[in-house]
Amino acid sequence: MNIDDWLLEILACPQCRASLRTDESANELVCTGCGLAYPVRDDIPVLLVDEARQSSSPAPAAPAAPSGGPDSPGGSAG
Repeated sequence: MNIDDWLLEILACPQCRASLRTDESANELVCTGCGLAYPVRDDIPVLLVDEARQSSSPAPAAPAAPSGGPDSPGGSAG
């Protein structure tokens, strides 16, 4: 698969608008948000939701929000 870095930087998932990462072994672009995998045919990304499949490798999880302590809103200070 031969996709220029500058092109990969401007491409986005048509489903959720998140960035895409390459999966060289599967010849796909995988969404970092929703996890859809878009095929790349003859070095051309096919960014059609109808052509995508759910990736077997999950998208990276978003960092967890810090838990509220006694000083946070709704906490029990006191």
